Amino acid sequence: MGVSRRSGAGRSDRMSARPHVTAVHDRIPWIQMLAYGLGGFVPIALFNSVGQLSGLIVNVGLGVSAILVGVAQMVPRLWDAITDPIMGHISDNTRTRFGRRRPYILFGGFLVAATFVAMWAVPREWAAGPQFWYFLVMSLLFYTAVTVFEIPHGALGMEMTADYHERTRLFSAKSFVGNLGAMITPWFYAMANTLRFRGRGDEVDGMRNVGYLAAGIVIVFAVTCALLCKERQIERVAGQQRIPLWTQLRMTVRNRTFLMLVAIVFATVLGFNLVNNFSNYITIFYLFGGDKENASKLMGWLGTTWGVTAVVAVFPLNWASSRIGKTRTLMLAVGLMLGAQASKVVCYNPHAPWLLFIPTAMLSGGMLMFFTLASAMIADVCDEDELNTGMRSEGSFYAVFWWFMKMGMAGAYFVAGVLIATTGFREKVDVQTPYTLLMLRVFEIGIPIALGLVSLALIRKYPLSEARAYEDEVKRELERRVMRCPQCGYDLRGSEQGTICPECGEPALGPQVRGDDSPP
Repeated sequence: MGVSRRSGAGRSDRMSARPHVTAVHDRIPWIQMLAYGLGGFVPIALFNSVGQLSGLIVNVGLGVSAILVGVAQMVPRLWDAITDPIMGHISDNTRTRFGRRRPYILFGGFLVAATFVAMWAVPREWAAGPQFWYFLVMSLLFYTAVTVFEIPHGALGMEMTADYHERTRLFSAKSFVGNLGAMITPWFYAMANTLRFRGRGDEVDGMRNVGYLAAGIVIVFAVTCALLCKERQIERVAGQQRIPLWTQLRMTVRNRTFLMLVAIVFATVLGFNLVNNFSNYITIFYLFGGDKENASKLMGWLGTTWGVTAVVAVFPLNWASSRIGKTRTLMLAVGLMLGAQASKVVCYNPHAPWLLFIPTAMLSGGMLMFFTLASAMIADVCDEDELNTGMRSEGSFYAVFWWFMKMGMAGAYFVAGVLIATTGFREKVDVQTPYTLLMLRVFEIGIPIALGLVSLALIRKYPLSEARAYEDEVKRELERRVMRCPQCGYDLRGSEQGTICPECGEPALGPQVRGDDSPP
């Protein structure tokens, strides 16, 4: 059955009737929300910390050139462009009694922990060239491990509920718990500079020991997530036809709504990743004149502020999304990020470094809203796609979405290294030239603003409003096709008469139970 294409600009994203109340069978138990949120530590806290730490440890600490560090960050993104869709396809087509997502979450968690430790064990006695190659290889292994973990984890979140607003709450839980972890990771660099971790060495030696702490956290969180989260559609997808990789990818990229969502997020991701790590350079060399120890303390407190703000921002996100819809809340998030960037013109002040807390809080809240909503909106696209194709392919949609993002990151990381080089930045020098410090600020402030405006323009044209996704078309038709357990509401599409519900263990399908479209 086809879905009519209505313009997002032509309809309000708000509900025309009373606010929707999530059905009991679509609600996710709080313990599962918490467990799923623990899995957010890897993509939200740990993943992002590598981009920050690579410049500080490998470039500033070891003296490897910024361009080579940019290459070491770019190549894994290109590698992800291959592994992400493959992992999504593998997960979608896995059939085990434990599900098609949770085995990879468990295995991937251990891989992430091991490779994160190995990544920072760069031999000090090697020359810059071999050090670069070591870091590049370890980065490839680390990001492959993240793919094994995060693609199934993201897909699991999309299928844990069929409700438009419950998805936002679930991904908000992921952001909430993940950003609690993000309060810790900004202190990694400060911890690496302390005597307890570096001993008689420097921050490079200290980071090796910090890596063990991070690995322990990852293992505990991954095991908890894999054991406590439930896949609600194991029985139904067990009979779903396996689709060849290229066929599945073609089906995914032909979804116009999905491509519009990709373009919206891509513009913003590209803008901020083009200047990835610039703020750390500005903090160390402009605000503190090369004093890495004091700069690292401010960076730690800024990171804590980022995490606290992101945790708090979960609540206004859910409030706004349920009242004005995801699209308008997304516009609000981008506006908040643009305002934060503009405020840095004043807040980058060597006489008052504390002013950086203002744009940090604004950016954190905006990004929390932006990326949480983006993940929830992918799940809405999956519903639209199921309506058209009859297939559930959360893994492929999530993987292809991040394929585009990581391709943008790959180019951005390389360009970021080139941009740093064009500013005249000199490694292992505490005092940079005024021109270098000026150009670092111009790039760091201006580029995200320009591409954020592009993202805003695209959001205004996004077609999948709440009214269309929920009441008018997509969910109404999918619910009509669904046959549910009368006890707990479990989705039993494709099951036979006499089926025992895998969720509650009660007899689910007998002569007295019928789908919504069955005759009385």
